[in-house]
Amino acid sequence: MSGLLANTVGVWLDGFAWPWLLLALPLPWLARRVLPARRSSAPALAVPFGDRLAGLAATVAGSGRNAGAWLAWAAWVLLCLAAARPQQVGEAVMPPQSGREMMVALDLSGSMSEPDMMLGGRRVDRLTAAKAVLSDFLDHREGDRVGLLVFGQRAYVLAPPTLDLATVRQQLGDSVVGLAGRETAIGDGIGLAVKRLVSGADDRESGEHVLILLTDGVNNAGMLEPLKAAELGSDAGVRVYTVAFGGDGAMSVFGFQLPVPAGEDEVDEATLTQIAESTGGRFFRARDTAQLAGIYAEIDRLEPIRQPGEAVRPRIERYHWPLGAALGLGLLGFVAPRRRSW
Repeated sequence: MSGLLANTVGVWLDGFAWPWLLLALPLPWLARRVLPARRSSAPALAVPFGDRLAGLAATVAGSGRNAGAWLAWAAWVLLCLAAARPQQVGEAVMPPQSGREMMVALDLSGSMSEPDMMLGGRRVDRLTAAKAVLSDFLDHREGDRVGLLVFGQRAYVLAPPTLDLATVRQQLGDSVVGLAGRETAIGDGIGLAVKRLVSGADDRESGEHVLILLTDGVNNAGMLEPLKAAELGSDAGVRVYTVAFGGDGAMSVFGFQLPVPAGEDEVDEATLTQIAESTGGRFFRARDTAQLAGIYAEIDRLEPIRQPGEAVRPRIERYHWPLGAALGLGLLGFVAPRRRSW
C-alpha cells in the first residue's frame, strides 16, 4: 500500500524546493521520548479497586486517544510536506529569444509638418503618418529591445533600448515637430544612436545592433558629418537602415503643393544610400504611407523578431495540497471529540 502511494505521489510531484525540512518529521516522536513525562500534583484518593477503574477508563478512552494520535501524526506529516514545498514540473515551453538592440531615429525637423500624406482617407502631416506606421511596427517587435531617438537641430534619446514597448510607443506619441529644433542633424542622430546601442549592448553580438533612421530632409546642422557617423557605426557593428520619407519634391504653401526650388533637394538620397551601404544596411524611399508601411514590413523580414529560445520546464508549486489536507485533519480532530460528548 505504501509503495502504491509513493508511486502515485511521484506521478504528480517531481521534487521539493526545501527537502531538508522533511528532517522535522520525527520531532514529535523525539520530544515524547526525550522530554520527561508530566506528573500530576493534584491530590489523589486511594481506593482498593483503583486498578480496575484505571483499566476500565483505558478501555473506554483508548480508541479515542488512538484516533486522535493518528490524526495528529497525519496532520504533522502533511505540514512537513507542505513546508518542504512540493513542486511539479510543467510542460516544456520555448520563450522567444531575440537579443537584438534596436534604435529608431525619427526626424522632428520643421519639414515633418508638411501635410502631404494620406492616412485613413484624409490628408495628414508627415510626422502623423510616420507615427502611425512606426506604432504598428512596434506592435510586431515582441522579444526585441527597442529604443527611440529624435533629432532636429540636436539629437535626444527619449527611450533607451527596452522590452517595455508601451513606454516607447507613449514617447513616440508625445513627440511633436520642433521638439529637437527646426533643422536636421542626421550625423548627430546616427552618432548618438550608435553610442547608446554600444553602451547598452551587454554581451550581444555586434551584428545584432540595428538603427532605423527616418528623415525627410538634408543634413544642415550638428557637429558630426553623416558619413563620419556611419563610419563610427560600421566600426561598432551597427547596421543602419535609412528611410527617406516625403513627397516628390513638393512643398505646401497655404494648402497648395508647389515644387521645391531648384538647388534645394528635399531629401539627400545619395548620402542616405552611402550611410546604409557602408554599415551593411539598406536604403529605402517612401513617398506615401503605404510605401512606408511596406518598408517596415521589409525590415521586419530582414531583422527577424524572434527565434526559438532554450526549452524551459517551469516548476509549479503544489504545497497547497498537503497544507489543505493538514487543515482538514486538524478541523476533524477538533470537531470529533465534541461530537462524541454531544
